[in-house]
Amino acid sequence: LIRRRIVRPPTADNRQPAIHPPHNPTTDQPPTTAIMVKVWYEPPPYGPGTSLNRPGYGIGPQRTQLVQQLSRRPQGMVIAGACVAFVAIAYIPVMIRESKYGLPFTFSPEYQAATRAYMRYHNMNPIYGISSKTARAADEAH
Repeated sequence: LIRRRIVRPPTADNRQPAIHPPHNPTTDQPPTTAIMVKVWYEPPPYGPGTSLNRPGYGIGPQRTQLVQQLSRRPQGMVIAGACVAFVAIAYIPVMIRESKYGLPFTFSPEYQAATRAYMRYHNMNPIYGISSKTARAADEAH
């Protein structure tokens, strides 16, 4: 394996080609040189990906005391508490209806027995369900 070194010929005035642009005689300014500067990165105040000219979505002075306290708690506790609160709020109409009218008529034993008989007559879910051999045998044993 032969390696060849490519050598560029010198320019017309017998100088090597310049890496930086030469001095511009029309501006009377010396050529600029690059200066290395050490830079410290400081992330944006509201986290990465946020804007510098508007507030973030997190805690701010305009937030209420409750929101500030909730944002400092572990997320799992806050989510679990919110789920419990939503379930409690959703149960209020059910509780009111049960106190006025009682349970729905579909919960009565007669209705459920009629539904089972209908499902057996029409052979619904014959492998594992109400029309299977094991379910029929268990029902006849009672």
